[in-house]
Amino acid sequence: MPDIVDRATRSRMMSNVRVTDTEPELVVRRFLHRRGFRYRLNAPDLPGRPDVVLPKHRAVIFVNGCFWHAHEGCALFQAPKTRPDFWNNKLMSNRERDTRNRNDLLSQGWRVATVWECATRDDLSRLARLVGWIRSDQASLDIGS
Repeated sequence: MPDIVDRATRSRMMSNVRVTDTEPELVVRRFLHRRGFRYRLNAPDLPGRPDVVLPKHRAVIFVNGCFWHAHEGCALFQAPKTRPDFWNNKLMSNRERDTRNRNDLLSQGWRVATVWECATRDDLSRLARLVGWIRSDQASLDIGS
């Protein structure tokens, strides 16, 4: 199925997709800051450039967009109907990269949490689990819908 917009329009639309400081990231960062946590952002020296790094707790947090990271079973993820082969390869390679980065961080002694975009909408009570995880010695955490 061909794209419904021309190349120039699609290019303009895709150039507006943010990489850092997305709304879900800002929600998580505000949540942590209000609870007294201090952190670094997008550490270039760590695999995957985690969105939030808490060096004192040896913990990192990835805030994943449900579409770009193909969040299974999530209402916010729907595979595009145009160019399905391209999108399937793109989204699956994103997931493989996420897994590789997570494993690399764990092997380096970091603890890894993933907060999905859907968990940052409406009811933020799910983010409360983050506080307990940061203060624990649990290796990983996944917060989604």
